[in-house]
Amino acid sequence: MAIINLISSALNIKASQIEKTIELLDSGATIPFISRYRKEVTGGLDEVQITAIKEHNDKYNELIKRKETILKSIDEQEKLTPELKERIENCWVSSELEDIYLPYKPKRQTRAEIARKKGLEPLAKLIMAQHPMDVEGKAQPFVKGDVKDTKEAIAGAQDIIAEWINEDEYARNTIRNLFQRDAIITSKVVKGKEEEGDKYRDYFEYSEKLSKASSHRILAIRRGEAEGILRVSISPDEDMALERLDKRFLKGDNDNQATECVADAIEDSYKRLLKPSIETEFANLSKEKADEEAIRVFIENLRQLLLSPPLGEKRVLGIDPGYRTGCKLVCLDAEGNLLHNETIYPHPPQNETSKAGSKIVKLVSTYNIDAIAIGNGTASRETERFITNLRYEKEVKVFVVSENGASIYSASKVAREEFPNYDVTVRGAVSIGRRLMDPLAELVKIDPKSIGVGQYQHDVDQTKLKKSLDLTVESCVNLVGVNVNTASKHLLTYVSGLGPTLAQNIVDYRAEHGAFKSRKELKKVARMGEKAFEQCAGFLRIAGADNPLDNSAVHPESYHIVEQMAKDLKCTVKDLIENKELKKSLELDKYVTKTTGMPTLNDIMEELDKPGRDPRKAIKMFEFDPSIRTIDDLREGMVLPGIVTNITNFGCFVDVGIKENGLVHISELADRFVSDPTEVVSLHQHVEVKVLSVDLGRKRVQLSMKS
Repeated sequence: MAIINLISSALNIKASQIEKTIELLDSGATIPFISRYRKEVTGGLDEVQITAIKEHNDKYNELIKRKETILKSIDEQEKLTPELKERIENCWVSSELEDIYLPYKPKRQTRAEIARKKGLEPLAKLIMAQHPMDVEGKAQPFVKGDVKDTKEAIAGAQDIIAEWINEDEYARNTIRNLFQRDAIITSKVVKGKEEEGDKYRDYFEYSEKLSKASSHRILAIRRGEAEGILRVSISPDEDMALERLDKRFLKGDNDNQATECVADAIEDSYKRLLKPSIETEFANLSKEKADEEAIRVFIENLRQLLLSPPLGEKRVLGIDPGYRTGCKLVCLDAEGNLLHNETIYPHPPQNETSKAGSKIVKLVSTYNIDAIAIGNGTASRETERFITNLRYEKEVKVFVVSENGASIYSASKVAREEFPNYDVTVRGAVSIGRRLMDPLAELVKIDPKSIGVGQYQHDVDQTKLKKSLDLTVESCVNLVGVNVNTASKHLLTYVSGLGPTLAQNIVDYRAEHGAFKSRKELKKVARMGEKAFEQCAGFLRIAGADNPLDNSAVHPESYHIVEQMAKDLKCTVKDLIENKELKKSLELDKYVTKTTGMPTLNDIMEELDKPGRDPRKAIKMFEFDPSIRTIDDLREGMVLPGIVTNITNFGCFVDVGIKENGLVHISELADRFVSDPTEVVSLHQHVEVKVLSVDLGRKRVQLSMKS
């Protein structure tokens, strides 16, 4: 119950809601399933809240394991008192727990440990008491064995005192609080690395209050440090730190020799033990905080990218543009199957413009192409102009598609499995074409880190990043829903309750028995138990099924409710879906039971209005300014159309039709103050920007979205 109350306090959610949510998670329910189909149980918690509950619960359970380890260690030393045990069991802050454990932690061969083995601890206790004394005289009896003289005896005693100070909880919290409030992070360039580390020029002589440092600056500094370009430190004012420690430990007056010895030990303890320890703690904390912010930005970008508007089931010509190596063409049917591929050379050095044009027009006609998808990499603008200037027998829409990660996909095991008889160039063009048809279905095949919408994604905690990205992909896939008869195994993997094995089993069943005719048939798939079926069924769609609810987000466990509604209105389920007036005549209160409340009934009614609806927006056409081709064409003051390609916490990057994306700094996003760029812009949003400055040397463009 302690954990539940702690989570409740941290998240401001009722303890009863948290308890029920944890019970569901422990029973194997997924976050998408709980948020969609168990609203009555959780009190209507959404995915974000359920995820936060899970993360806090996991963190506290890890802390419980750590406590068990610590208790066992102290008990084995026969130093575990009832009071100490109670204190550890009631501690829920990781740093506080480690401070309690520090005096009992098995030590390596420290200077203090060496001094103890020389028998100098009694001398350390005498000095620490700080009574007026002749310290050298008191040290004389300890000059024996490995101790050569009084100077060595006193130094050893001071080493022991320094360790006591370092292990004192009050001292550690005092310095920790000082770091929290006043620590400065400083970075300096390593001598001789100026030229090699030019991209870190902004951090060659940099200092800022740690509490004010933004996540992208922390990550940039830490990357510079990892590459050996920067030397980084975190420190509060040293005099203030020593003054606070002196107040804690000094007892005698200035003329007291023992007090002088303790004062020296305090300074040594702070510089050698306490400061490095707390500095490491704050370096880790600030990095963790920066990681969380970078991951937050990344998952928001990824969510927007995965939920990009799909063209839908149309026949598409995909083009991976290029100069010398030509433009790779693929023709895809409405399901994304490869029908034809070849290469054309409309650009220099070959300049086979006429021949390439005839070929495109013929392919559009032969394969009844509805739309053309052009990758946005090398030769993209030239290819777009070439394609749009051709005359076709029918209307053909032309789209420029982000090809970030397409090369990663084309060389991957997934692509080799899909197209074993084609090379990477063909696979890349297929990926571009399919991204236009259904970005979500195609992008799930690529490691999210390779999609190019993150900020310092290779510098953050990779385990946390992968976990967050996987949850985001899972959330998006289940939000949209999946056609079980056309989905790839990679897309099915992310469906609630499935995973790689069941996804493969579904594909195998489909190959052997043909398309699924009902959701009930899913139970025949190998290893599809009741729990897995419960978790996945509502997210899998079966187009053209006898029961129209099989192509909706209504869960099979609620079919009986809809059937009862239809029975009460003396009509079929199909009639109920198609006739709005029938639905309006329903009195929902009649269908409330112990397990089914108004939240579920409202969801059912919303789904009956538009069964199987796609929550993604409709796709829009976009055109760059035709006069802008390279960075040399840009002039200050120009107003241009652009597409948002990446969002960071310091602004967003916009493609205006040249190789280099321009930066709209957070201060230039709107006429008002903006604290979070996602308040103003979204990925792939069509925007109008003004050119503020062009740095040809560094290939940097500054843009503004202010009116």
